[in-house]
Amino acid sequence: MLKRIGLKRLLMLVAVFALVFAALPSVMAQDTEDHSGTTEEHAEEPAAEAGGGPLDALGINLGFLIAQIINFGIIALALTAILWRPAVNMLDVRAQKILKGLEDAAAAAKARQNAEAEADKVLAEARSERQKLLEEARQAGEGVKKQIESEARSEAERIRNEARVEGDVARNAQLADLRDQVLQISSAVAGRILQTNIDAKTQEKLVSDFFSNVPEGAKNMAGNVEVTSAMPLSDAEKQKLEGAVKAAGYTYTVDPTILGGLILRGQDKVVDGSVRGNLNELTGRLK
Repeated sequence: MLKRIGLKRLLMLVAVFALVFAALPSVMAQDTEDHSGTTEEHAEEPAAEAGGGPLDALGINLGFLIAQIINFGIIALALTAILWRPAVNMLDVRAQKILKGLEDAAAAAKARQNAEAEADKVLAEARSERQKLLEEARQAGEGVKKQIESEARSEAERIRNEARVEGDVARNAQLADLRDQVLQISSAVAGRILQTNIDAKTQEKLVSDFFSNVPEGAKNMAGNVEVTSAMPLSDAEKQKLEGAVKAAGYTYTVDPTILGGLILRGQDKVVDGSVRGNLNELTGRLK
């Protein structure tokens, strides 16, 4: 807007200077005529003073002045038609273009801000999604790790249990074979001590009582009972024991270190009828 006002002022100055330069030749011609007719004016001065108008007294030619005004009007109209209106139209067009350019720039800036905000939003969502996926992958990895460890521990425990069971079976088989040897040795020793021969049935009964004799206080035990013997018990010995104890259930284990007899562990009490327990009790009494 300021540029438009400055351009209007510049055009006005150009118009004024054009009028001045247009009127300058006429003024110079008038001065020449005035100088050439000085003598005549002096001669006719009394007559002019007597019958001239007020402008003549000021030295202004009325006809010439009117001609100059007409010239000025023509030049002003010409400048207005040729320069002023096209310049104003051009400035209006330019102003509209500038205004449109400013509006487009503002719209572009707003669109850019929106695009940047949307891009930031998308990036934030992508980062959040990536973090979520990483966390899920980490948790899944931890789950797989724990599952593998659990399966490995379970497998190791299963292998240990199988090895333990196999070891117990093998040991019990060896102890069963050893029981027969103990039966033969004990029969021979008893025969030498008693100076008599002991039949096989008596020998078997003696060995069976040594390894499976139910101790006092083990009858009518409640709940499940764990039975520990120095040698594997036969089916007949187990049946005899179960008939005497009358518990709800039985678990049989073999521990050669108890030497002989039985140890029964129930829910409410433990009954130790082993040879090792008797020896320990005897040792404690002798101290």
